[in-house]
Amino acid sequence: MSERADVVDTGHKYRRAGRIVINAPQQMVFDIVADPKRHAEIDGSGTVKTPTFAPDRLAKGATFGMEMRLGVPYKIKNTVEEFDESSRIAWRHIGRHRWRYEFRAIDENTTEVTETFDGSTAIFPPALNLINAYDNNQTAILKTLVRLKALAEQEAATPA
Repeated sequence: MSERADVVDTGHKYRRAGRIVINAPQQMVFDIVADPKRHAEIDGSGTVKTPTFAPDRLAKGATFGMEMRLGVPYKIKNTVEEFDESSRIAWRHIGRHRWRYEFRAIDENTTEVTETFDGSTAIFPPALNLINAYDNNQTAILKTLVRLKALAEQEAATPA
């Protein structure tokens, strides 16, 4: 299996996505992403630092805060907008653009994960071009998926 994530053509100018196959059960991979305290472990952008407040597990409508750093430190509050247990989770912050993860079992020990940065839901999607959000997030998505793969596969290989 590939150690790289693949770019997914979304067919939409305000969406960027990537996909990877992970050798771990779907629920296990989903549980990592559903735990906001683990987001810094998988973040490929280098901007996510530590949670300022967060539930142990995300659910639809849940909010969580993160310390971030993009040149300068800042804090952001996120709200879970989409949540389907073991198959999909998405959150947004004040700008209303979303980060979405979709999980599909290939078999009981293999999961395909697609991550999407969806700027189409933003307050003003073209403004995100000013900070190069689309290209930067495309790169970060691919790195995040590789980190998620490494973490999930390590945990799947570790006896309970």
